[in-house]
Amino acid sequence: MTGMLGTGTSALLAFQRALGTVSHNVANASTPGYSRQRVDLAARPGQAQGNSYIGQGVDVAGLQRLADGLVFARQVDSAGELGRLGQLSAMAGRIDTLVSNPATGLSSQWSAFFTAADALTAEPGSATARSQLLAAGEQLAGRWRSLDGQLSSLEQETGQRLQAVVSDANQLATEIAGLNRAILDGGRNVAPDLLDARALRIERLAGLVGAETVAQPDGTMSVFTAGGQPLVLGAQAMQLTTVPDPMRPDRQQLALDGPSGKVRLPSTSVSGELGGLFEFRERVLDPARAELGRLATVFATGFNAAHRAGVDFTGAPGADFFALSPPRVDAHTGNTGSATVTTRVDDASALKAQDLVLRFDGGWTATRADTGEAVPMTGSGTAADPFRVAGVAFEISGTPAAGDRFALRPTADAAASLRVALTDGSQIAAAKPLQASADANNLGNARATSAQVTDAAAFAGFAGASIEFIDADQYTVDGAGPYPYTAGSPITGPGWSLTLEGAPAAGDAFALARTPPRSNDNGNALALGAFDQRPILDGGSTSLTAGLSQFTARVGTEARHASLGLEAQTAIHAQVTAERESVSGVNLDEEAADLMRFQQAYQAAAQVISTADSMFQTLLSAVRR
Repeated sequence: MTGMLGTGTSALLAFQRALGTVSHNVANASTPGYSRQRVDLAARPGQAQGNSYIGQGVDVAGLQRLADGLVFARQVDSAGELGRLGQLSAMAGRIDTLVSNPATGLSSQWSAFFTAADALTAEPGSATARSQLLAAGEQLAGRWRSLDGQLSSLEQETGQRLQAVVSDANQLATEIAGLNRAILDGGRNVAPDLLDARALRIERLAGLVGAETVAQPDGTMSVFTAGGQPLVLGAQAMQLTTVPDPMRPDRQQLALDGPSGKVRLPSTSVSGELGGLFEFRERVLDPARAELGRLATVFATGFNAAHRAGVDFTGAPGADFFALSPPRVDAHTGNTGSATVTTRVDDASALKAQDLVLRFDGGWTATRADTGEAVPMTGSGTAADPFRVAGVAFEISGTPAAGDRFALRPTADAAASLRVALTDGSQIAAAKPLQASADANNLGNARATSAQVTDAAAFAGFAGASIEFIDADQYTVDGAGPYPYTAGSPITGPGWSLTLEGAPAAGDAFALARTPPRSNDNGNALALGAFDQRPILDGGSTSLTAGLSQFTARVGTEARHASLGLEAQTAIHAQVTAERESVSGVNLDEEAADLMRFQQAYQAAAQVISTADSMFQTLLSAVRR
C-alpha cells in the first residue's frame, strides 16, 4: 500500500507540474518572443520483489523549452536585413517624393523660367517681360535652395536617428549582458523564460544594428555586429557611440567605446536600422544632394556665360545673371600645416557629383572620397597655374605638412547658395553685342550669325570695326592682319567674337557696329531661351533638361529598388516567423487538449491515492478488531 501511495503521489505532483506548464503556455500565448514549454516525464526505476519488479511512479525529468537554434539564427539575420531595408526604403522614398512632386521639385519652376525667357525673345524691349524673367529666376533659384534645404534637413534627421538607434542598441546590449549573467548563475536549471527574454532582445538588437550570435559552453551567448565587432561578450556589454567626422565636423561617424578610447568603425560594419541609415546617407542622400548641386552649378555658370555674351538695355555688356558660392573645401581636423585652399569652377561640363580628398605627401594628389580611386590632376597650385581636377581649379596658399588632407566637395552645397545677381530687368542682356552689315558688293554667301562679348572690360571701348577678306582663308580687322580663317571658327577682336555662316570670297567686307542702348534686338535672348536644350552636361553630351530628368529618374530608381527589397525581405521574415511559430508558438487547441488530458490524469492519480488510503484504513480497522 505504501508503494501504491507513493506511486499515486508522484503522479499527482508530476501532472500538477504539467498542468502548471500548460497554464503558463496559455497565459503567454500572445507574449512576444515566448517559446512553448513542455514537461518531460520519466518513469521511476522499479523495485524488485522476488522475481519481478513493481513500478514506483513517475518523476519530472525536466522542463523543455521548444526552440530551434537554426531558426533563431535565421530570424536574427532576417531582422537585421528587415531593419536595414525599412530605414533605407522609408528615407529614400521621402527624397523621391521631394524631387518628383511638382509642388516641391524643380520641374514647374524650371519650365516657368524658360517660358519667361521665350517671352523675352518675343518682346526684348518689354519691361514687363524683363521683370517676369527676373521674377522667374528668383523663383527657380528659391526652389533650388528650398530643395537643398529639405535634403539638408533629412541629413540632420538622419544624424538624430543615428544617435537614437545607438542609444537603444546600447540599452539592449546591456540587458542581454545582464540576462547572460542570470543564465550563468542559473546553471543547468536556468528558467526557460530567461532564454526567451534574451532571444527577444537579441532579435531586437539585430533589427537595430544587425547581429551574429555565438553560443558559449557556459550557456551565455556572445553577440557581434555583422562586421564582427563585439557588442556582448558573456556578461560584458560593449558600448557603441558616435564621433565627429574629421573631414566633416558637422557629421557623425560610428565608433566603439573601448578600454583604450573610441575606435571608429566603418559604416559597413553594421546592418539593421543603423546600417540602413548609413547606407541611405552615403548611397542616396549624398549623391542626390551632390547631383542637385552639380545641376545648379552647371546651370548657373553656363547661363551666366550666355548672358555675358550679350548687352543689356543700356548697351553695357551683360553681367552674371546668377550668383553661386565656390566649391566647398574642409580641412581635416588633424592637419598640422598652415595650407589653405581657394577654389573656383574651372570647367562646369567636367564637374562630377563626387566628393574628393586632396592629400599632400610631398606632392598633391586627389582621390574619390567614396572609393579611394585616384583622380587625374594637373597644374602646380599657384595663381598662374592652379591645380585642375574634375572641373575645379584651386590654389594653395600657406605651407602644407605631410599627411595634410582636405575634403573637396565641388557641388554638394552649391544649390543652397544659388541667387539671382541682377537687381533690375534692364540689366538683362537680351541683345547681341554687335550689328554686322555685309558690303553690297560682296561676292561670297557668308553672313553673320552670332556675336558675343568675350571680355567686358575690353569691349567697353569698342566703337566699331571693319573686316575684310583677302581671300577665302585670310582676313584683316581694321587693316591689322592678315589672320587665318577657318569656316565655322569665330573671328575675334578686343573683347568680342563674330561667327559667319557660308563661304566668304576675296574682297568681301563686313562692317561691325556696337548695338545701341534700348535696342529691341533679341539675338542673345534667343540663346538664353534655348539654353535648357544645350548639351553642356557630362562633357557636352547632355542637356540640362535631360540632366534634370535623369536626376529625378535616378532618385526614383533608388527608392523603388529599396521598396522592392523591403517587400521581398518582409515576405522572407514572415516565412521565418511562421517557421519559428510552428516550433515555439503556443497552439491554444493543442494546449486545451493537453489541459484536459493532464486534468484527467491528475484526477486519476488523486483516485489512486484515495484508493490507497481506503485500503490502508480498511487494514487498520481489521487490526483494531
